[in-house]
Amino acid sequence: MTEFDVGLPSVRQVQDYIKDKQEVEVKLSTDDLIFGKIIWQDSSCICLVDHYDQPTLIWRQALIYLKPKA
Repeated sequence: MTEFDVGLPSVRQVQDYIKDKQEVEVKLSTDDLIFGKIIWQDSSCICLVDHYDQPTLIWRQALIYLKPKA
């Protein structure tokens, strides 16, 4: 299992999105776009909740990008 390095800038940025309850846009390797708020992250996944309070577990390896929703 990969160690979760909280010192990495990308991990800290996602933690800021979680803390600020920032809505984000996530593009996946399947070319899907998902919008919602990240509620937690670990070394393998992030969990995003959409506006219907439906949680989606996203494997980090499926991410193309993650950015704050404008």
